[in-house]
Amino acid sequence: MAMQTVTTTVAGLGMREFTGGSGDPLVMLHHSFGNPGWMPVHEALADHYTVHALDLPGYGGTEGSERPEWARHPRDLALLVGQWLRAKDLGPVELVGCGFGGWVAAELATMAPELLKRLILVGAAGLLPEKGSIYDQFLVSHSNYVQAAFSRLEAYDAIFSSNGDSPDELPMSDDTLVIWDMNREMTTRVAWKPYMYNRRLRPLLGGVNVPAVVVWGDNDSVVPMECAHAFVEALPDARLEIVPDCGHAVDLEAPESLAAIITSGTAKSAGAAQITGGNS
Repeated sequence: MAMQTVTTTVAGLGMREFTGGSGDPLVMLHHSFGNPGWMPVHEALADHYTVHALDLPGYGGTEGSERPEWARHPRDLALLVGQWLRAKDLGPVELVGCGFGGWVAAELATMAPELLKRLILVGAAGLLPEKGSIYDQFLVSHSNYVQAAFSRLEAYDAIFSSNGDSPDELPMSDDTLVIWDMNREMTTRVAWKPYMYNRRLRPLLGGVNVPAVVVWGDNDSVVPMECAHAFVEALPDARLEIVPDCGHAVDLEAPESLAAIITSGTAKSAGAAQITGGNS
C-alpha cells in the first residue's frame, strides 16, 4: 500500500496518521518536536509492516491531530491513543515510541497492555534520572533543541535544512517553525512541570506483560543512558539495544539500524550492542 494520510475521529478530535506498507500493524509515536512526515524509517518498516505514523493529539500544526484542550499530562494523550487503537480495530500492535512519544507509549502500556503485541521505546522520556538530567528544551530555541537530538549536524541538516531538496533553500521554512512552535506549546501543557517524567510510571511498568525493546543512541544528549537501564530494569521482559555513533533521534539519524532492530529482533543485524535486563 502506498503512503496515504488518514484522519480518524476519536473523542471528538481528528487524529492524523501517515500510513503505508503491508503486514501486521506497527504504530509509531513521535518526538516532542513532532513528526516530520513519512520518513526513511517508515519506508524501511513498511516492507515488513503496515506502518501507522500517528500525530499525537495537539501535534502536527493546523493539518495535524486536533488539540484536546483538557489534556494536562502525557497519560491523557495515552488514553486518546488507546481509544484511537480501538477505533481503528487494529488488534494488538507493535508500538514504537520515540523520545516524548516513548513516554506516551510507556504510559499506554501500563494502562492497556492488551492493545500491544510488543513495546519498543526509543530514547524514551518519562523516568526521572537519578544522576543526570533530561535536556530542557524550554531553555533553548526550537532549532537548537532539535539539533541536540542528533550526534551529527549533517544528519539534522539532511532532514530539516534542505528537506532533501536543493541546499540553496532557506535554512528553515516558516511552516516548520510554526509547527515546532505549536508542538512546543502542546508539550508545555502536558510535560513541563514536572519536566518530562512521571514518578508514578516506574512502579507501574512492572505490570506490562508484553515483550519490550529499549533502543538508545550511544551519544544521546537529550535523555541520559541511565534512563534506558531504568526502563529495562522496570519492565518484566525487556532488553536494551544501543546504536553506535547516534544521538537521541535514532529513528531519524539511524533509520536503517532502528528498522533492523525492530524487524529482526537481533542486535547483530542492526550493528547494535545488546544488553538484556536481569528481569528477562
